[in-house]
Amino acid sequence: MVKRVTSTPPVLAGFTYVRPLGTGGFADVFLYEQDMPRRVVAVKVLLNDAINPEVLRTFNTEADIMARLSAHPSIVTIYQASISSDGRPYLAMEFCPDTMSARYKKAPLGVGEVLDTGVRMAAALETAHRAGVLHRDIKPSNVLVTSLGSPVLADFGIAAAINAEGGAPELFAMSVPWSSPEVLAETVSGSVASEIWSLGATLYTLLAGRSPFELPDRTRNTRDQLSARVAKAHYTPVGRADVSEKLEGILARSMSKDPAKRYESMLAFAEDLRWAQYELGIPPTALEVAATEWAAASSPVDFADAAPRGPVITTVNKDSRRAARAQTVLSRLADEADGVTAGTRPSAGWRLPAVIVVSAVVLVGVAVLTLKLLGVF
Repeated sequence: MVKRVTSTPPVLAGFTYVRPLGTGGFADVFLYEQDMPRRVVAVKVLLNDAINPEVLRTFNTEADIMARLSAHPSIVTIYQASISSDGRPYLAMEFCPDTMSARYKKAPLGVGEVLDTGVRMAAALETAHRAGVLHRDIKPSNVLVTSLGSPVLADFGIAAAINAEGGAPELFAMSVPWSSPEVLAETVSGSVASEIWSLGATLYTLLAGRSPFELPDRTRNTRDQLSARVAKAHYTPVGRADVSEKLEGILARSMSKDPAKRYESMLAFAEDLRWAQYELGIPPTALEVAATEWAAASSPVDFADAAPRGPVITTVNKDSRRAARAQTVLSRLADEADGVTAGTRPSAGWRLPAVIVVSAVVLVGVAVLTLKLLGVF
């Protein structure tokens, strides 16, 4: 397959181009240096010839979801989304110098690191699920490594709503070695259960140095052959002496052929991974999951939005309790001012200041009279 030539990096106000980072089907990623605040950033730019309503929809979705979820410590941070001077939409994101995909290809990762990564990714995905969002493309290359060495989840470009009801067209995302049997069979385009499978397959890959259904003979790992093995879903143990029976059981359950036999949620998956850490004498990774109240308070992402972004259309509720209290105070002050102007009796709020003023005038008068009697004046 011939590799595509990287597009020309756009001129972005406040950013200086450094070098290319990678290419994709619809976008290129470049390294830039931001002027203020001074930092390096990864900028994902859509290709000119790839801009169409469907691509714009996925790009808008990615920007909105990342902006909503990137406060989570295990989801890559987005800094800015806009349109370049030559008309190409772009995202400016946290620069992560490494990926889990590149790391496991050098050598299988240690059990402690894989368990830590698993808990962090499960917590990030549980937060996304509570916000009504499915990632739909969980795999080692979408788990980035920050400059501080922490794993973060990236690339929500083909995400979907958990309870989709029409709107955006259904898209089947298939990264075959890590996709569940039901996704490969196109019975569902994504679900919580299918994401649990994909995360389990990703963790298996990091431990084994290969995807779960890949064979040592590469000639037997075509797309069709891998798909056929995934469809049968016969779990083969990782086969490492330091991978405990407990961890093998966790991975096997996460990749059960029957979705109903997998973990009921990413939270339950994470808790079992933490138990595996505990049994190995590893301090359990903190389970950072957004509260359900946060998810309920956030504005839903519009998965059908395929239009270029224009003027801001606010989604903030203007009729908040604070605004209502401010309006009540203003109305009361206006009523009191009208009452004074019309010569009506002042309200109770005006009585105390009036008494103080009258008392002060009387005291001054008494003092002046006393001074006159004493011959001071």
